[in-house]
Amino acid sequence: MAGCRTDCVEKPFSIGFQKFGRFVGRHPWWFFICPLVISTALGTGFYFLEDMEANNIEDQFTPVNGPAKLERKFVEENFPLNNSVYSNQRLYTMGEFASFIAVSRDPNIFTNGAIKEILSLDKKVREIKLSRGHEQLTYEGLCARKSNKCIPNKILDIMNHYGSNIDQTELTFPFFRFGFTTIFLGYSVGGVNVSLTVIKSAKAIRLFYCLKEGNRSTTDLWLNEFLKVFPSNQSLNFITVTHSTSLSRQVEFEANTRDVIPLFSITYVIAIVFSIVSCLRFDCVRNKVWVATFGVLSAGLAVLSAFGMMLHIGVPFVMTVANSPFLILGIGVDDMFILISCWQQTNVHARVEDRLADTYKEAAISITITTLTDVLAFYIGLMTPFRSVQSFCLYTSTAILFCFLYSITFFGAFLVLNGRRENSNKHWLTCKEVPEDCPVGRSKWYDLCCVGGAYDRHTGAEEVQPMNHFFKKHYGPFLVKPWTKVCVILLYSVYLSISIYGCFQIQEGIDLRNLAADDSYVNRYYDDEKAYFYEYGPNIMVIIRGEFAYWEEKNMLDLESCVEDFKNLSFIEKDIFTSWLKSYKYYGYHTNLNLSVENVFKTNLSSFLRSYSDFKQDVNFTNNSIRASRFFIQTVNITTAIDEMNMLNNLRDTARRCSVPLLVYHPVFIYHDQYAVIVSNTVQNISVTTAVMLLISLLLIPNPLCCLWVTFSIASVIVGVTGFMALWDVNLDTISMIILVVCIGFSVDFSAHISYAFVSNKKPTANEKAVEALFHLGYPILQGALSTILGVIVLSASKNYIFRTFFKIMFLVIFFGLFHGITFIPVFLTFFDFFSSNSGNVSPQEKRALENEAMTNCQLKNIQEKAIDHDKQIYDNHTFLPDNQQLFPTQACPSVWTLTVNTHPTQSGQMCMASTVPMFRVDSQTYEVQMYTASNDAVTVNCNQNLGAGEHHCVIGNNQPPVSQECNAPFINCSDSADPVP
Repeated sequence: MAGCRTDCVEKPFSIGFQKFGRFVGRHPWWFFICPLVISTALGTGFYFLEDMEANNIEDQFTPVNGPAKLERKFVEENFPLNNSVYSNQRLYTMGEFASFIAVSRDPNIFTNGAIKEILSLDKKVREIKLSRGHEQLTYEGLCARKSNKCIPNKILDIMNHYGSNIDQTELTFPFFRFGFTTIFLGYSVGGVNVSLTVIKSAKAIRLFYCLKEGNRSTTDLWLNEFLKVFPSNQSLNFITVTHSTSLSRQVEFEANTRDVIPLFSITYVIAIVFSIVSCLRFDCVRNKVWVATFGVLSAGLAVLSAFGMMLHIGVPFVMTVANSPFLILGIGVDDMFILISCWQQTNVHARVEDRLADTYKEAAISITITTLTDVLAFYIGLMTPFRSVQSFCLYTSTAILFCFLYSITFFGAFLVLNGRRENSNKHWLTCKEVPEDCPVGRSKWYDLCCVGGAYDRHTGAEEVQPMNHFFKKHYGPFLVKPWTKVCVILLYSVYLSISIYGCFQIQEGIDLRNLAADDSYVNRYYDDEKAYFYEYGPNIMVIIRGEFAYWEEKNMLDLESCVEDFKNLSFIEKDIFTSWLKSYKYYGYHTNLNLSVENVFKTNLSSFLRSYSDFKQDVNFTNNSIRASRFFIQTVNITTAIDEMNMLNNLRDTARRCSVPLLVYHPVFIYHDQYAVIVSNTVQNISVTTAVMLLISLLLIPNPLCCLWVTFSIASVIVGVTGFMALWDVNLDTISMIILVVCIGFSVDFSAHISYAFVSNKKPTANEKAVEALFHLGYPILQGALSTILGVIVLSASKNYIFRTFFKIMFLVIFFGLFHGITFIPVFLTFFDFFSSNSGNVSPQEKRALENEAMTNCQLKNIQEKAIDHDKQIYDNHTFLPDNQQLFPTQACPSVWTLTVNTHPTQSGQMCMASTVPMFRVDSQTYEVQMYTASNDAVTVNCNQNLGAGEHHCVIGNNQPPVSQECNAPFINCSDSADPVP
């Protein structure tokens, strides 16, 4: 495997980027201005933002074509609503309603003071009046009706009937016999203390005000007016009140977008500050303040262009998309750091277009892998059946593509413009030329503020940053110590153990209460509802599909067996069962009807349904045929998301096992359907994304060993994020699902580069390879991780669950990815270095070659170190040819070139030090020094003019054989007066 390389894509890709970088470097203004114009044009799409907002909770946060939606369609077709005979349990939607919960400040709410305040609030609600044009809107005109009367709150009828003696009345629970009717109190009275079905005390009372279906615009006006009855500063002595409406959850959800706008402004400021601090240099010429600022601006332009284009196209804008700019800002700044890092490694004396070409060649794979992995992860997220996730993925993936394009155009162009300033040795702020060396007698402050242009004299590149030295001299050597490796292995074992434990604790689904802000009045209502009215859950429809012979004894036995199966479920209350068929049998028994005969059964069914109007809505009896019918079962103790998931799965499984064709339905199942698909879709997306990431890694990273570590990192990070997010109270829902897929992309980003840097460097030992890899990539990885975390950290202060969840998971992804990249993987690579071509068994010939190479490098290094102190003196004592002697008759060289050392002494014992001397020529008129770089021409140095014929000792560049002085190669003559180098 060591010799296996897959650079058939990587190599031409890098060369192509190099050519493109040179083209950008020659025409920077075009590539700087065009993105600004494009962003301005596409940004006009924000004009359509309000029209494209799509925040309907059901549409965006429930599965497209979920089973419950198909069940609802069947119910709607077979059991149409009848507004004249309203029944809440028979609705196929959540209905139009307002509600408030009164909670007693004392142990018992059935006191005169509490009852008076409840009745007073009820009166205020019923007296709500508002005008719409010439129309007067009142509760009496809008209420849902039965028997031509508004649907009453039966508990209020009981209070009014017993008055001040209510506390002495034996109220039974959950059913109370009131006159000739039996009233179910399970939804009206909460927090009860019961003794033998008699209520001893109750903590809360809940009232509902149901409105007619089908006139949404009118009912919405009344519901909004209802909210004004309950000001936050209302003065009630005996009760506290929370309230909600059927609109509240949707309205509060849409209001969350206002919460995120100021957070994005703060994030942008943080990103600029962090970028500037990271790129700050104590050199007034090499300072990258403006580069960092325009790098952040590039990410902002990407968001503007992508969002504007999507809005022009007509892609719905869901609130989850508001998370995207925070992520894009982090990714864009990450690409900026990679480009700056590669730019700093280029030769400062080269032409700026060549510097950018070399920058793009080195950075091409890094930023392309980052872009491709992230974009494909988001595009794969389009496979999910949730529209909110689809919109988020589409907006974000498009923004990442723009971020990539603007990084190699707009930002690259600015690097060129800034490079021109640096080549002129101009101040980063004043743009005035400054000296490279501090004049004698000047202060340190002058040196700091008014002197610049320093660079590494040996490499010609910018000086290495202190953080890179930290990774090479401190962190790297510390990490490869034996006892440190043992600690890292133990730490990883603890990490993996906790992660696996957390994976078994994860809960599925998004709690709908979390769609509103934390301080929303809706959440307070939900809290009271959960605290006092948790015992009785939704009343479930069990529907018999199609024509069924209800009069046949065998069929009835099968149906009764299925009913018993439902009643035997742990969350079903056996004694609360509503069935038209059971009542019809009771009716037939008392009227001496033989209902086992088809003709008798059908003939008398119509008269029965006319007598019992509620049951008329439960039987689709058309053309003397029963097309469908339904009965109802009552759930109890459904308090958690796991309870909801188990309830839905068990009900559907029971219906599926029944020999009678059944289906179960309740409007809340529309939201519970997410439990049925969330896990399978997450596994599917992660599997597909992982396969795609490995393919990209194989194509763009020319070493299969890296792919093994990419696979390991992906699996490890996903397990860690999943486990720890469960321990951090984050559910597996539509938000966390897509971020788990995104974490694959970030895992690749962190792992691929560090493992490739390890296997590709030529250090002889595994420990040295690890240190070298950290030296080159440790700081850029750290910068990228911090920039992404800072991009989302302000979301932790959001009052909205969606934004906080986004922050939590992104924090876990980046933190664990960073830890794998700079700690776990470097250590593990040192144990598995037998795959590397530079380790393992080395032949004697290879060993001798390595020793000779090391000895030669050591000698050269000693000579260079000794020569450094004499550099200035050598420069001063060199005699350069005047300008009238043309050295390059054919072409000019573009940049600096350094020669190797000729260690042969001259006859006078002197030595020509060409290793640190760049190629110049001096204009005889202007005395301007012009620099040269390597060309295909050989370069000859005449070490001593006084040598006799045939005794010239020359140093040859480009590893070419010696050439005569008559060739086109430039000559450097060493003066006899140059001091010898010891």
